Amino acid sequence: MKSWISANKGFLVFLVLFGVFRTAVADWNPIPSGSMRPNLLEGDVVLVNRLAYNLKVPLTDVVVAQLGEPARGDVVTFSSPKDGTRLIKRLIALPGDVVEMRNERLVINGQEAAYDMVGQVSEQVGSTTTYTDALQLTETSGGKQRPILVMPGIKAARSFGPVTVPAGQFMMLGDNRDNSADSRFIGFVKRELLIGRAERVLVSADIKGNWMPRGSRFLMALD
Repeated sequence: MKSWISANKGFLVFLVLFGVFRTAVADWNPIPSGSMRPNLLEGDVVLVNRLAYNLKVPLTDVVVAQLGEPARGDVVTFSSPKDGTRLIKRLIALPGDVVEMRNERLVINGQEAAYDMVGQVSEQVGSTTTYTDALQLTETSGGKQRPILVMPGIKAARSFGPVTVPAGQFMMLGDNRDNSADSRFIGFVKRELLIGRAERVLVSADIKGNWMPRGSRFLMALD
């Protein structure tokens, strides 16, 4: 064993440094579910900037320094406060914000988001059920626009609050509003649980269809 280590120490050092890089600087995150549709699709692999918010001790949630402030609209990877699962959602509200949702319409600090219809689409939930009455909308909130999905035909948490986001915590929602296990179910997310900001799609493949690459999504920036 000692001779093997000696003969391969360069490779071992590379593995250690690569591991540190992935856990402290940058990482990639496969998208396994449809909770961020239509902006992120199953089979996308996104680049995550782990230095966007915090510098952490590698392999821990111990924050050494705060490097940047999370902003409303960021697409964020984080550890679920419920069970530690890595999730990716949209940061909707900051500490101190008062948030409510009235029949799918988001209200932040008394300002209701505006919605414009894009069109009706088919959306699959689970492995077998397809809803043909899903609606793609453009949501405008805080001066920013983004596409979202709603599915009137399924049971979902369409209204809540008003609630005030506690100090040092954040509210996360999926862009696929009626098919996302987000802060409506797992609660607010503490800053130390933030992993990083998703910057762009690196590569993508149609994992729910023919597994062919989706070249148009390669290196696509996230809004």
